[in-house]
Amino acid sequence: MSAGSPLDQVRLALGHDPLDRRADLRTADWSAVPDERVLVLLDESGDVAVTRGADRSARLATVAVGGPGPTPAPGTPVADLDILLGIDPTGVVWCGRVVAREDPAVPATVEWAGLRDVGLRLPEDERGILAEFLALANWHRTHTRCPRCGAPTEVAGLGWWRTCPQDGSEHYPRTDPAVIALLIDDEGNALLGRQTRWPEGAFSTLAGFVEPGESAESAVIREIAEEVGLRPTGSTYIGSQPWPFPASLMLGYHATIGGVRPAPRPDGVEIAEARWISRDELPALCQSREVRLPGRLSIAHHLVRRWYGQPLPDEWCRW
Repeated sequence: MSAGSPLDQVRLALGHDPLDRRADLRTADWSAVPDERVLVLLDESGDVAVTRGADRSARLATVAVGGPGPTPAPGTPVADLDILLGIDPTGVVWCGRVVAREDPAVPATVEWAGLRDVGLRLPEDERGILAEFLALANWHRTHTRCPRCGAPTEVAGLGWWRTCPQDGSEHYPRTDPAVIALLIDDEGNALLGRQTRWPEGAFSTLAGFVEPGESAESAVIREIAEEVGLRPTGSTYIGSQPWPFPASLMLGYHATIGGVRPAPRPDGVEIAEARWISRDELPALCQSREVRLPGRLSIAHHLVRRWYGQPLPDEWCRW
């Protein structure tokens, strides 16, 4: 791959949606959903049940069922909550259920793992299914009461919204847009930053949430200016990735700035260190572990890879 080739040649780890989500079924009840169903199991901490292969590859530990489990009463913890995720090309209905690990429905042979730990070991389709379920489960866990009146809300829409029995209002899952950008100068050098909470040598692209009344492109300029004191002159949209930790949609950009390696001024609050790196410098820095890059699960990895122009070896990455 040559430097600057389109990102659509690179498959983002969480960028594939394999299911027909069948939004038309959400206004019906479970009796309208085809009977051939499988459950993906998530515990209340957000870990998913998986089975492992001999090579430590993973598959979602699905359980075949004929119908949904009970819907929790208003105000109770989100457990035994069924969510319609969608229907795959073979006609199988995929649902998600939040369970306790000791639930009798949980096979004794499963392991529990977080998306960050197991994501790259899952088949591509199953990564997308898990990202969808995890985002919805996170939202249900943190939105059990009506923001208008404070009353406990009820699950509706086959798990896709909640309703308030007191005032009749409906509440839908939130998705928070965030921008993530790699800044590139006139000579093609890229700026990487290290967050204050990261260990020495751990570098990535710059990112932040889009604020109210702000475009994504304006957010790219503002975030880079706030974090490293540099003001981009332009940006190019590359692609997006759902990031359910807990509810983000990462909008990826390459940003540009005039000049050659203008001096960054890290804010010291979010960014502890920022450094310009050329394509020629990157291999030696990574091989010495002076610089470690983000792993293949995140869009940040692919923004750097697109700039670099060829695959980034796993040993160059910190996770």
